[in-house]
Amino acid sequence: MTLLVGRVGRPHGLHGEVVVHLLSSEADVRLAPGAELLRDDGGASLRVLEARPFQDKWLVRFDGIADRTAAEAIAGVELRGEPLDDPDALWVHELVGATVVDTTGAERGRVAAVVANPADDLLELDGGALVPVTFVVGWDEQRRVVVDPPDGLLE
Repeated sequence: MTLLVGRVGRPHGLHGEVVVHLLSSEADVRLAPGAELLRDDGGASLRVLEARPFQDKWLVRFDGIADRTAAEAIAGVELRGEPLDDPDALWVHELVGATVVDTTGAERGRVAAVVANPADDLLELDGGALVPVTFVVGWDEQRRVVVDPPDGLLE
């Protein structure tokens, strides 16, 4: 299984550099020189040569993309990567479908989606409730997410 980690935007300059909208919080891994990213369009994987921050995005040079024409050809391509192995992290693909319980053990629903939000990502429960991830206090092997929400949030 691969995860969506970014999307190629417009070319930047004449030498193959592109703007990348990174969806991953792990830029140091996903955009490290030598990192391989898979393309959703079936093309050959892209190997990162260099990357640097640019506003709230990244400017990236990929191996084999040496001019503006080549950069234009990959505009709009979604970039995928393998899940990272971090036992202390909660990943979106692991959260979706997990049971949500509060600190008393009461079941509050299942995670239907994780919604990106500028302040904090939100767990969208199957009943429609939204729980900011800042209220997640635990996770166990039975795919249960423990939340400690303020009074009234899930009422």
